[in-house]
Amino acid sequence: MKEIHVKVYDNDLEKAMRILKKKIQNDGLFKRLKLKKSYEKPSEYKRRKQREAIRRQRIAVAKSRAGR
Repeated sequence: MKEIHVKVYDNDLEKAMRILKKKIQNDGLFKRLKLKKSYEKPSEYKRRKQREAIRRQRIAVAKSRAGR
């Protein structure tokens, strides 16, 4: 797990908190915590992994088409 750092300028904590929340979301930490909070049946786990794989494929195809 990588460390997340946010610098606070001019004592603006609200802006720093917004930046921190966005970094945590982009890192996927919220999603991992939500999944660990409760038990996930093996069938649901397989289904979720399959959906994630399909999503990654769609994104890769979209990026390759955009690069043409």
